[in-house]
Amino acid sequence: MTHRYERLVEVQALARVEGEGAMHVRVRDGAVEDVRLEIYEPPRFFEAFLRGRRHTEPPDITARICGICPVAYQMSACAAIEDACATTVHPAVADLRRLLYCGEWIESHTLHIYLLHAPDFLGYDSAIALAQDRRDLVERGLALKKAGNDLIELIGGRAIHPVNVRVGGFYRTPAPAEFGPLREQLRRALDEALATVAWVAGFDFPDFEHDHELLALVEPGRYAIGSGHVATSGGRSFAVRDFEDHIVEEQVPHSTALHARLAGAGRYLTGPTARYTLNRRWLTPMARQAADAAGLGEQCRNPYRSIVVRAVETVYAVEEAIRLIDRYAPPPEPAVPVPPRAAVGRGATEAPRGTLFHRYELDADGIVRSARIVPPTSQNQAAIEDDLARFVAGRLDLDDESLTARCEQAIRNYDPCISCATHFLDLHLDRG
Repeated sequence: MTHRYERLVEVQALARVEGEGAMHVRVRDGAVEDVRLEIYEPPRFFEAFLRGRRHTEPPDITARICGICPVAYQMSACAAIEDACATTVHPAVADLRRLLYCGEWIESHTLHIYLLHAPDFLGYDSAIALAQDRRDLVERGLALKKAGNDLIELIGGRAIHPVNVRVGGFYRTPAPAEFGPLREQLRRALDEALATVAWVAGFDFPDFEHDHELLALVEPGRYAIGSGHVATSGGRSFAVRDFEDHIVEEQVPHSTALHARLAGAGRYLTGPTARYTLNRRWLTPMARQAADAAGLGEQCRNPYRSIVVRAVETVYAVEEAIRLIDRYAPPPEPAVPVPPRAAVGRGATEAPRGTLFHRYELDADGIVRSARIVPPTSQNQAAIEDDLARFVAGRLDLDDESLTARCEQAIRNYDPCISCATHFLDLHLDRG
């Protein structure tokens, strides 16, 4: 008689991620048989909400997709609508948008590093438990995050779901003098960001690498944030308008988010490690020096070291914010007119978690007839599941409790924003 050995690792609710999801791993006879990152948070139907709305509304509506990264949704929405309406904003407005986006990178990366991810490496269940022993570390993280929040608030009107962003620019642009106190705050934040890189570089990282194709925006001459063309580590290079020709989305039974793949190539990964690998040469000297001192090479394919990449990008974002403040001169007008026209517009920016794509179809009156949003987490699901399968296969000697904890940490490497991903539109019901 043949006895089959089966082992099941399940987490019904993942902790320290944004949104609601679960993990399912099945091992049979010493081999990983099934791995699923189950996104069960109800679909949010944002694309459907956008149909019938005026072309000026997507930045405010899509900002509500995420409370941590609302600027990313606003900037991608503005880029797509302005593309459809053949509108180019004033260079000073473009700089102010990049400055706003730096604030989001600072606060989002810092949130993930200090409150969600570092406890895994240090053996704590939460940042609250970490603060009981190392209050100084958590306070440093909160101070750094506050610098990002204050930057968003000054430009965007408030730190969460900014209200000052509009298609064509802003409702109001700050006077240069308003940045004075914030610049001093950012100067202190730069020291905190550099200390963060040195701190996380000392963590114990598992020996684990992936071979996924990496995808990010690239803008020769500067580290890509709010513009650029799409590039991959496999040599692909294409304009944002061609995104849908290269990225295919498919529904899977266990997720309320779509899986994405590169046409003709399969799974890929977007996010900080992809962005770093494809854009490292355009880091500032200080950020590049910090990366070198932290042991990051020309590329990063160990997902556990993504926490180091986030810290390096925080250094860059703080430096870039100071640079943009020092050269800031208000535009002649806060916004340029964006007259509607019948067209399809596409836009993509680099959210802290990766490339975020928007597409809108407008009619002649500027009414949205269709919308498509492709967030980073849904693009990364297939890669996360593949990494989990290989990670588990090499650690079957661990007991269930230890293996479960390590799998949860593996998922948090990617800082998945599950709420961002659960907005697919088509529902196919098979009643059998």
